[in-house]
Amino acid sequence: MEFWNSLLTEKSWKILQEFSRKYKFTLIGGWAVYLWARQQKSKDIDIVVDIKELQKLKQENLAKNDRLRKYEIKIDEIDIDIYVSYFSTLVIPAENIIKYTSKLEGFNVVIPEALLVLKQGAEIDRRHSIKGEKDMIDIMSLLLLGKIDFSIYRDILREHKLEGYIGELISLIRSFQDYSVFSLSPRELKLRKKSIIDELKKL
Repeated sequence: MEFWNSLLTEKSWKILQEFSRKYKFTLIGGWAVYLWARQQKSKDIDIVVDIKELQKLKQENLAKNDRLRKYEIKIDEIDIDIYVSYFSTLVIPAENIIKYTSKLEGFNVVIPEALLVLKQGAEIDRRHSIKGEKDMIDIMSLLLLGKIDFSIYRDILREHKLEGYIGELISLIRSFQDYSVFSLSPRELKLRKKSIIDELKKL
């Protein structure tokens, strides 16, 4: 089951590939989750850049969003959100994200443990909204399919004073019931959830 319309996700994917040929960035957000978990494709594109690369992006239709501390490019229905070192306020500072990157299918992608933290920050901000629902599915995709190393996850939380995210994550896992998204039976989902929660309780 696709969360977003497939025409939109295909268009977004083509734009992402085109941008990757022209600019240097680290991919975060839904497309990063897709590359790690191969589950739900994304409609919007989220990237992290440094100041130098931001200057190059000015040749696109770049707009500054002071309230949300990011830059934005709109191409038809596709939103590209650009987070910038020493300006944007992600739960892991944009300038630190470079420490947590890996090469995957030609993209610089944030590692799954840091991506999980970033996705939790987004879900907490957007809870009870459509995008918050997608964040929740992305988080469960990473947990079920993304091969998270929970010791790395714990270390990232400690480094950024976000230890409370462990309790938040346990609550989210317990509340997630949509087994059909992952082609699991209710019993399979229950067992997988219990196994992940047991791991988290050891942290």
